Amino acid sequence: MNEPTFTSNIRARLFKLSNTALLVGFTVVFMIPFLWLVSASLKIRSEVFNSEWIPNPIAWENYVRVWNVTPMLTWLQNSIVVAILAASAVTLSCSLVAFGFAYFKFPGRNFLFSLVLGTMMLPGAVTMIPVFLIWNKLGLTNTLVPLWAGNLFGSAFYIFLQRQFFLALPRELFEAARVDGASYLQTWWKVAMPLSRTSLIVVFIFELKASWTDLLKPLIYLRDSSLFTMPRGLKAVLDQFGQGGEMQWEIILAASVIVTVPMIIIFFLGQRYFMDGIATTGLKG
Repeated sequence: MNEPTFTSNIRARLFKLSNTALLVGFTVVFMIPFLWLVSASLKIRSEVFNSEWIPNPIAWENYVRVWNVTPMLTWLQNSIVVAILAASAVTLSCSLVAFGFAYFKFPGRNFLFSLVLGTMMLPGAVTMIPVFLIWNKLGLTNTLVPLWAGNLFGSAFYIFLQRQFFLALPRELFEAARVDGASYLQTWWKVAMPLSRTSLIVVFIFELKASWTDLLKPLIYLRDSSLFTMPRGLKAVLDQFGQGGEMQWEIILAASVIVTVPMIIIFFLGQRYFMDGIATTGLKG
C-alpha cells in the first residue's frame, strides 16, 4: 500500500516541478524584450545595439536627459488623469448597464443585448470621423475630455463581462434588498457592486492599460505638447530624437522604459484580483 502512495507522490512532485520549470521558462522568454529595453536604455549611444546585456558603463544620464529635454512629468500626470477617469467611467457605466441586463426580465432583452454585443464588430475607423465632429462641435478638441469621456457610454465587452458575473450571483440577494425597501439603484450600488468587486477590478485594470497605451486618440485630438499623454509624448520623442543623421536611440529607449514600467507595477499590484476575476467570471446566461 505504501509503494503506490510513494510512487504517486514522486509523480506529483515531478509534475509540479516540470510545470514550474515550464512557467519559469516562458516567463524568461516573455521578459527578454523588456530586459533588453532596460539594458539598452542604460548604454551610451555607440553601444546601444551591441551584444552585451550588462551596460558598461551604466549611462544613468540617459534618464536624466529625458526628464530635462521633455515635459515628461506633465505627460505622466496627463496619462494618470486620463487613465483613471477612463477606467472609472467605463467600470461604473458598464456595471450599471450590465446589472440592468442581468436583473430585469423584459421582452426583447436578449435582442437588445445582442445589439450591444454586435457593436464589437463595428471597426473603430467607421465611427472615428463622426465622433471627432461631435467633440469638435462641442469645442472639446485639444483637451483631455475626448480621451476618457466616451467611456461614460460603456463598452460592449465590459458589459458582457459584468453581466455574466451578475448572472452568477444568487438572485435572492437582490430580491431581499428590494423587500427591505432598496431602490433599483440602491440594489445595484449596495448589493451588486460590493459582491462583484473582483470583476470590477478586472475591468478597471483592462481599461487602465488600454487608456495608458492608447496613441490614436491623442494623435487625433491633442495639439499642445502640454496636453500630451505618455504614448503621444513618446511619439514626440521619437520625432525629435529619431530623425537626422544620427538617431539618439538611448533617449528613445529610456523614454520607452518610463512609459512601460507603470503598467508592470499596476499588474503586479492587481494580479490577485485579475486572476480571481478571470477564474470566477462564469458563462451563465
